[in-house]
Amino acid sequence: MRLPTIPDLGDLGGCRVLLRADLNVPLRGGEVADDTRIAEIVPTIQALREAGAEVTLCSHLGRPGGRPDPACDMAPVRRCLAESVPGVALLENLRFDPGEEAGDPALAERLVARHDVFVNDAFAVAHRSHASVVGPPRLRPSAAGLLMLVEVAEILSLRRAPRRPFVVMLGGAKVADKLGVVRAVCDLADSVLIGGAMCFTFLEAAGHGIGASLCDPSRLEDCRALLDGGFPLHLPEDLVGLGPGGRIGGPVAGGAVRQFGRDLPEGWLGADIGPGTAALFADTIADAGTVFWNGPLGAFEDPRFAAGTFTVAEALAETRAHSVVGGGDSGAALASMGLAGSVSHLSTGGGASLALLEHGDLPGLAALRESAERLSLPTHEVEDRD
Repeated sequence: MRLPTIPDLGDLGGCRVLLRADLNVPLRGGEVADDTRIAEIVPTIQALREAGAEVTLCSHLGRPGGRPDPACDMAPVRRCLAESVPGVALLENLRFDPGEEAGDPALAERLVARHDVFVNDAFAVAHRSHASVVGPPRLRPSAAGLLMLVEVAEILSLRRAPRRPFVVMLGGAKVADKLGVVRAVCDLADSVLIGGAMCFTFLEAAGHGIGASLCDPSRLEDCRALLDGGFPLHLPEDLVGLGPGGRIGGPVAGGAVRQFGRDLPEGWLGADIGPGTAALFADTIADAGTVFWNGPLGAFEDPRFAAGTFTVAEALAETRAHSVVGGGDSGAALASMGLAGSVSHLSTGGGASLALLEHGDLPGLAALRESAERLSLPTHEVEDRD
């Protein structure tokens, strides 16, 4: 894949650059609780400033629903940003405007009205056709930021030349969100490990009793076709269940907890992979050359059902394989264990990494290429990671 980069934009001396960033940071008590995403954007800001540009940032924060919401105000982010890179302007929350998620061209025009150039460094939203993602490249010379290039290189390398064996581990709740990825990686990977609530639609498709576990009946035939297709899919061999009347939320939430094989009794909710499966998955990771992980393997926010996710997270931190984690809850699990720095690459975008792994392209990337082609700007091949 070729993308326009910042040097491809030419002389930026005196130019006003609109930089799309992902500053959707957690807030606590009116302050930024984790400034990782702010720190990750600093190298691109510095590169633009060194090129002589004046930089204005834009980002979304939270889910305000297309209207101003004090809980999603950018003031805490501005204060934190000012400590890292003083003098950089930050626009108001993009999602205060309903046109952002609707992809309104009029919003894109307002965003770039006072700017000469657009740079997209928000990989986490590059899979969305939002106004601030696909609109500006149609109106201004545009390029990918430094973080964007790193993210794209990491994920594309998994599609093109992973070290073997290549192991993909997928968890999370909704099987519908990941069936396309499962289909894609079955042709790429040597082993595809399935856990989390999404595994129960597969288990029911395979004829197992899943009790009260989450299941998507509309996807049973899709799952059955994958299971019958001779692909390297591996489902849990044992499970941890929560008894009738219990709730996820810690021991005080109540409910009996028991280990089962692949079949759960009526009324029991599957809440984690069992210890045998966790050990098997950990051994598979230990023998891998490359590992990609997205989605927790159980309800890890409840300590009764965290063992599966934490076991594989530890295995991922200890393996000598090249390890890529697709952000989101997987990244949160690593962070809660103090292991976020123990993997080769922790992506800033869970949904974007899955979409790029599945399709090999994203709307935000296509918009940058189309901008370069229209303006006859040079592009550079995105190099695979080492």
